[in-house]
Amino acid sequence: MKDILKELKKKLSEEDFNKFNGRVTRVVGLTVESKGPDAFLGEMCKISLQNGKNALAEVVGFREESVILMPYEDVSGLKMGCEVIRTNKVLEVGVSRKMIGRVFDGLGRPIDGKPFVPEDRYPLINNPPNPLKRRRIKDPLPVGIRSIDGFITIGKGQRIGIFAGSGVGKSTLLGMIARNTTADINVLALIGERGREVREFIERDLGEEGLKRSILVVSTSDQPALARVKSLLTATSIAEFFRDLGYDVLLMVDSLTRWAMAQREVGLAVGEPPTTRGYPPSVFAGLPKILERAGNSDKGSITAIYTVLVEADDFNEPISDTVRSIVDGHIILSRRLAESNHYPAVDVLASVSRLMNDIVTEEHREAANRLRSLMSAYESAKDLIEIGAYKSGTNPLVDKAVEMKDEIDSFLKQGVFEKASFEETLQKLLDLYLRSLD
Repeated sequence: MKDILKELKKKLSEEDFNKFNGRVTRVVGLTVESKGPDAFLGEMCKISLQNGKNALAEVVGFREESVILMPYEDVSGLKMGCEVIRTNKVLEVGVSRKMIGRVFDGLGRPIDGKPFVPEDRYPLINNPPNPLKRRRIKDPLPVGIRSIDGFITIGKGQRIGIFAGSGVGKSTLLGMIARNTTADINVLALIGERGREVREFIERDLGEEGLKRSILVVSTSDQPALARVKSLLTATSIAEFFRDLGYDVLLMVDSLTRWAMAQREVGLAVGEPPTTRGYPPSVFAGLPKILERAGNSDKGSITAIYTVLVEADDFNEPISDTVRSIVDGHIILSRRLAESNHYPAVDVLASVSRLMNDIVTEEHREAANRLRSLMSAYESAKDLIEIGAYKSGTNPLVDKAVEMKDEIDSFLKQGVFEKASFEETLQKLLDLYLRSLD
């Protein structure tokens, strides 16, 4: 009997127990340290709280003999000695065709009060499509915005960034695109938004028309940094599910900057050294990994639009600069245009679609280039024109630009609920082009 008890005691020793369960030993900032379990990097664990609930956490590192975890959710009630239970699983998101019209949190759990039964599960960390299996981007994806469809045409499978300071109209523009686009399905990730803005975006910017073919992934600014980081991965995985079914998906993320800020919190908390403007290396290493997952595959397409909130209207700050070097074009929203009541505040001259020449007709390209030249000529002489110092006849291009200024501005301005088809936009663009040749 004694021998049996000794054997049982040996099996239940602390060392053996820690392979499966651990105990909280320390809490530092955003991280929780525990002795055990014998978990792997990226594994999902459950922390048993004092109030009887379990909080999900992820293994983000190791320090000597301690496991470092970061929670996905609130850990009120955490104390020394709380049990940490390993799951032998990494975080996955449940996916289904019935997700359309629904709202989920950053981990893919429904928050709209309706039941949800997934038909499959997709990993949050996934590889981009094989470069040789990606279909070339040859077809335009109209978004129903004249300034974009006419001058910064987006292709199916393209990735493009919307760069702007705060309060210039990024969310409103995304709502317009979600309502007007010809994509089969929209997947929208709202990362780091104020809580009150979520419902406002759904009811005012997205509207019933946009919601009925959209999936929202929401992670507000009050949620833990890791939950905000995972929300971008969750939205991308959902988009990949529908792409694999053969759909043309439009993935919209607002904003990539707040994702980078959340990743900065995670990186600094686990001991990464700060580099440019306090961002750790994991931010700059993670951006291409997640952005490359969008695009065409051999089945369907993910066209991605990422908003980038530029600090102090500095379009060359680190995150803006890095994103611009990865994506296939950029749309600049100008505070100067917004202040003059020009909406959408798209600065056509500062914006570019790297794939536009491959996806539009020759006449479309010629018309857009001609009108860009007129806008550029007007901007170069703007100061002289406004003070009355410009003399008509000095430059024929400027003369024509002054003559057509109001017509071009009328084409570029668009009401929030005004829809413009691609054919209508192209026809108006060609009409302006012919007028400019008179």
